[in-house]
Amino acid sequence: MRLGRNAMAIYQEMVDARGFTAAYNSVKRFCGGLRRREPEQFDRLEFAAGEECQVDYGEGAPTLDPRTGRYRKPRLFVMTLRFSRRSFRKVVWKSSSETWARLHEEAFRYFTGCPRYVVLDNLLEGVIKPDLYEPELNGLYSAVLEHYGVVADPARVRDPDRKGTVENAIQHTQSTALKGRYFDTLEAQNAHLKHWEEKWAALRIHGRAKRQVEEMFQEERPFLKPLPLEGFRYFEEAIRTVGDDTTIQVKGSWYAARPARIGTQVLVRIYTHDFEIRDLKTLALLRRHARTARAGEVVLPEAERVFNPSRQTHRILQLAEAIGPMTLALCRALFTQQGRQVQKSLWGIVNLVPRYPVSIIEQAAATAAAHRVHSTKGVRAIADRYLADALAQLDLRPVMPALTQQHALIRQTADYADFFSQHVRRESLAPTQETDP
Repeated sequence: MRLGRNAMAIYQEMVDARGFTAAYNSVKRFCGGLRRREPEQFDRLEFAAGEECQVDYGEGAPTLDPRTGRYRKPRLFVMTLRFSRRSFRKVVWKSSSETWARLHEEAFRYFTGCPRYVVLDNLLEGVIKPDLYEPELNGLYSAVLEHYGVVADPARVRDPDRKGTVENAIQHTQSTALKGRYFDTLEAQNAHLKHWEEKWAALRIHGRAKRQVEEMFQEERPFLKPLPLEGFRYFEEAIRTVGDDTTIQVKGSWYAARPARIGTQVLVRIYTHDFEIRDLKTLALLRRHARTARAGEVVLPEAERVFNPSRQTHRILQLAEAIGPMTLALCRALFTQQGRQVQKSLWGIVNLVPRYPVSIIEQAAATAAAHRVHSTKGVRAIADRYLADALAQLDLRPVMPALTQQHALIRQTADYADFFSQHVRRESLAPTQETDP
């Protein structure tokens, strides 16, 4: 037994080697008496009022399915306050991340407050990636809890004792309230669960606490966190890639995504009437758009467009208006006469700004309009002539300053003469140096 061998192996060896003739059950009973196990210790979990609630799914009573006409068991959602053991119960046909979150909201409103923590199982509606130290919560579920100021505390995998309170509540509901019952609709079963909770389950004396559940709930209610003024706005999450036109596609329409860069992925939270573009890693809000009334529309401001021939005329006229009324009138007249094909000429006119003063361009535009000049070269030639005339009217010859003989830095003539005489005298008195051959 110390070697870890089981009773069957010991029995077989005894028969082969020692001629054992008794039955296997004799060996099995004898080996069972040799086993010694240390009893496992469990802690008694105690929580303060309003501190924690526990949630889980179970099976409800058979209910008539309107789609198939057959009875089947819906999912039973139960949230139990850990301090008072007061519970909220509701059955639903299908579960999803949004259904899971909405059931939490209904439970909070039923209790008229929120606990600080919620302990849940590692089901996909609440936990995307179970982990012992850093579990990853479902995005929508996490946002709902953040809206209500509640912190999620997922139980460890295969550790049902951590949420034993709600496990017992589900078992109590199934064995007492729903055992042997059939319902025609979900509404009928939910009405029965509410009546049973308020008349029987809430008024019972809890076996361990030795107190009435409703009495403990009334004691716990003031410690629950108050509900926010507005309910949570539910959204649908999706990941989109920014296209080369700086837009993303949402529900069949295209929307501007800047400042997100081209080729990067962003997180989109789609609400009923609008949606948000968020950074995929930090969840920082990048942009918000109102959803279009029909699919196929493109929501992209003019300032974020690189080039689009059908919209360049509007941009050209804006630049012409910034130059002056005469330039704007000339550009409008040319576009009215020739249409989109004259856009390149219009670009040439408005691009004269860096080379010529605005006043010269305005005079050239007025002259071109009067003489029906329709080309960029013609307008530039007129601007060159006006610029030359303007320069000719200016006196551009440099004015030289007058020479002066009087200045603080200029010495008297006699001083320069004395300096020259002293230098010549010093040179004449110096000895002549001869060089040896």
